[in-house]
Amino acid sequence: MSSPKERIIATTFELFARQGYNSTGINQIVAEANVAKASFYQYFKSKEDLCVEFLNVRHEYWFNELNGFVSKEKEVKSKLMSSFDFLIYMNQKENFRGCSFLNILSEISSDNVKILNVIQNHKKDVRNYFSKLIENKDLADHIYLLFESSIIESQLFRSNELIETSKKIITQLI
Repeated sequence: MSSPKERIIATTFELFARQGYNSTGINQIVAEANVAKASFYQYFKSKEDLCVEFLNVRHEYWFNELNGFVSKEKEVKSKLMSSFDFLIYMNQKENFRGCSFLNILSEISSDNVKILNVIQNHKKDVRNYFSKLIENKDLADHIYLLFESSIIESQLFRSNELIETSKKIITQLI
């Protein structure tokens, strides 16, 4: 059985994915996670603090999954292709939910620096992931932008078509 904090985070993921950050309230999270309200406030001072924790957990999960997915590949090109295959895998696993970070970004105000910093750090880490694979900074950024746009387009159209197209473009670039 999971701890109250783990149930809160798992419930948060489901609710944020299904109805968004702004439409999800603390009372609903508490009820669906089957925890006491006091337990919620023991772990989180606010919904904003919960969101930060959720995004940090999601960041760690996402990179663990990505690194595990591409770990068997040895060559740069194979690692890149596998990174894009990872998006297809995640789309199948999570039913085209898209990027939790960008989904929340679209709902917060621009002055919410607490959540914005977590989102920006995640995207910096994704960008750095490609920079570590490819020495040419411009090429690494180009592939990062293909990766990010593939996430958004696949969510929007519920299709992996543009992920496959991005893989073909990368093959021509490298």
